[in-house]
Amino acid sequence: MFEANKTAQIARERRAYNITVLELCETRWTQSGQVRLNTGEMILYSGHEEEDAHHTEGVAFMLSHEAQNALISWEAAGPRIIYASFKTKKENIKLNIIQCYAPTNDKDGETKEDFYNKLQTLCDKLKEKDMTILMGDLNAKIGSDSSGYEEVMGRQGLGKMNENGEMLADFCAFNNMSIGGSVFPHRRIHKATWVSPDHRTENQIDHICIGRKFRRSMQDVRVQRGADAASDHHLVLARMKMKLKKREVKKSTRTQYNVDFLKDRIKEMWTSTCSEVLGKKKYQQKDWISADTLNKVQVRKEKKGAINNSRTRAAKATAQEEYTEANRAVKNSVKTDKANFIEDLAKEAEDA
Repeated sequence: MFEANKTAQIARERRAYNITVLELCETRWTQSGQVRLNTGEMILYSGHEEEDAHHTEGVAFMLSHEAQNALISWEAAGPRIIYASFKTKKENIKLNIIQCYAPTNDKDGETKEDFYNKLQTLCDKLKEKDMTILMGDLNAKIGSDSSGYEEVMGRQGLGKMNENGEMLADFCAFNNMSIGGSVFPHRRIHKATWVSPDHRTENQIDHICIGRKFRRSMQDVRVQRGADAASDHHLVLARMKMKLKKREVKKSTRTQYNVDFLKDRIKEMWTSTCSEVLGKKKYQQKDWISADTLNKVQVRKEKKGAINNSRTRAAKATAQEEYTEANRAVKNSVKTDKANFIEDLAKEAEDA
């Protein structure tokens, strides 16, 4: 997301797949806060807080209009963890979503333990009666052998469990959670969440976990390979029964004074004064991404489809080269659009 226009591309995919709450990893945004896109989505983000921090790690939520209305609260917990709570249509039950980006399997034990300790501290604050979902890039391979973890996972996982997978399974067991991607039967291509740059290695390392009490509310978890944002991770989608509900805003109880009789006079005074002194500004919000760039994004998406549909290693290698070239064309086009936009702003400022 740190690249120019990457956020807009992700927002387009969110709308295309009608995702209510989209969780994002490795945003590389620093600090924490919230921003609203001109397309209506709201982004809640959490990253390194140091002013001179490198643009690494980072997690975020991208909320639809429905999710924004249901949002109760959210908390930034560093560059690897972010949490949000939503009102649901089920009486007295909230939906808590924890998005995280776990250290890779080759990190030292202390780093990984520190991550899970912070995660546990957050989970300890949540009520058992509420639905809690833990998701993100856990960098964990859980495998298909559920021996010893029968209540945590099924036998639909890929590969063989690694150290990170064991830590995730232990965490889920302690917090009465189930790993969704291990339960639902799908073809291998709809389970693998990450693919190596040469497209020869695929792993299932992104997961969506849910409190065991609400396991039946999760109807499906699978990869959507058609989504494209120039990432080595595929979109993982969970289909849920639980519906969000618009949060009620408490009305103010302070004393209200009847000032209606002054409204028209004050409005007229302000309007005439501002018009005379300041003048009227003509402004129309512009989307600085050109149609040519959007066409290039669509071409890149089609090239990804060619990779997904390749039957031989040679065909996949050729498709990957074409995708790389298409992605390079998108980046160059975005840079040109941004330069043109800045130049136009400068000209407008000179003419003002």
